[in-house]
Amino acid sequence: MSKLANKVALVTGASKGIGAAIARHLAAAGATVIVNYAADEAGAQRTVEAIRGAGGAAFAARGNVAREADVNALFEHVAAAHGRLDVLVNNAGVYAFHPFEEFSVAEYARQFDVNVRGLLLVTRAALPLFPATGGSIVNVSSVASTLAPPGGAVYSATKGAVDTITRTLAKELGPRKIRVNAVNPGLVSTEGTSGFMGTDFEKQTVAATPLGRVGEPDDIAPPVAFLASDEARWITGETLYVSGGAAI
Repeated sequence: MSKLANKVALVTGASKGIGAAIARHLAAAGATVIVNYAADEAGAQRTVEAIRGAGGAAFAARGNVAREADVNALFEHVAAAHGRLDVLVNNAGVYAFHPFEEFSVAEYARQFDVNVRGLLLVTRAALPLFPATGGSIVNVSSVASTLAPPGGAVYSATKGAVDTITRTLAKELGPRKIRVNAVNPGLVSTEGTSGFMGTDFEKQTVAATPLGRVGEPDDIAPPVAFLASDEARWITGETLYVSGGAAI
């Protein structure tokens, strides 16, 4: 039997990139996957079609995680359509790298609203849908939380917050049998990082990565599927670096 058979999973920000790969892998493991998106409906539908084309079950659901009303509406839909949630993957995120002299309150708000407040809003709304037998929450963080690259003061701070929230909620939700872990990717080749490819930043990153390459979305998704499954039933509060060794 597939390791996520009969499970319902929600992946935020799953219209493309890492989120879409995670959604595909969870579906391949047997889960019914809710593909969340904020604006890219076409991308979300492509993810759904790819899953269904491979024999899986998936549905698209709109909702900007930074907006409380959107989050509440999203989970009302999940409750009505599926009745429960077994796996939550908090993947939605934004980033920008600027010299600190260019720090702005607007950019601070944009990143914290999605990366931190959005994660908190989604997790809070999801909790009533987890069954008494528990479930799994996986937060997509980043090696930036510990590597703290130049130009990333705000982004690194958001991911440091994600790591701390992960450990805190693991303790708080453990009695409810809900495991909470984080996966921390390094540089991954996606639509959102295309501007880095072929630049000195990419070359420096590869040079600092023991496995000698940039990651791909399909490098990140299998560890998420593992943490979501009962194979990881004794793992909670962990941050798993999936970065080719870039964080060691």
